[in-house]
Amino acid sequence: MIAAAGFFADYGLEMLRSTREHMVLTVAAMLVACAIAIPLGVTLARCRSRFLANVVMGLVNVIQPIPSLALVALTVVVFYLINEFLGVRVLATLGMAPALVALVAYAVLPILRNTYTGIRQVDPTVVEVATGMGMTPRQILFVVQLPLALPFIMAGVRIATVWTIGVATLVSLVGAGGLGDLIFRGLSTYRINLILAGAAPAAALALVFDWLLGRLEKWLTPRGMQQTPSP
Repeated sequence: MIAAAGFFADYGLEMLRSTREHMVLTVAAMLVACAIAIPLGVTLARCRSRFLANVVMGLVNVIQPIPSLALVALTVVVFYLINEFLGVRVLATLGMAPALVALVAYAVLPILRNTYTGIRQVDPTVVEVATGMGMTPRQILFVVQLPLALPFIMAGVRIATVWTIGVATLVSLVGAGGLGDLIFRGLSTYRINLILAGAAPAAALALVFDWLLGRLEKWLTPRGMQQTPSP
């Protein structure tokens, strides 16, 4: 107990500040990624051209095999080259901007893929019945397809959120802050307590966000689609 009190006395304020920065990065990246990936996934799933869908999904898939640290570094390089091409510094090569771009790029794929799969897996018979009842395509999307695809979409959001929390520890290398600051300072000086001060909150954030999104998924899922316990 005394050791724990001393630990929080030494690192408590830094942990709170870094955790807040980490949460801001994660939430901002996820909001942008969802705003991009969910509408795009719905559009591709409802598009008649499978070729277009395959091309877009293939382009997004290219990002995923890139190691997260390399993606962060490539974002900085791209921003630098854009500034050089324009002859004026319009993009900050360090700080929040390149960090968010890298985090969003990494988070888009699982959300996009699951949204696309979720909409596509809706039984065509259900859509035909809704059409026969006189529902418009917009009504079919919001009343039938999206509710049925919700478990797939939320699974993608949960995966992307956990990934983003992990990758966000690396963006401290480009001056974006977060819990990575504590981790890398601890590694460079071999201070185990400092490493723990960064790693423990990051792991806790991943668990808490995953639980919260699970509760949100259950709240948004219509009662008729929720699994009932077997007798």
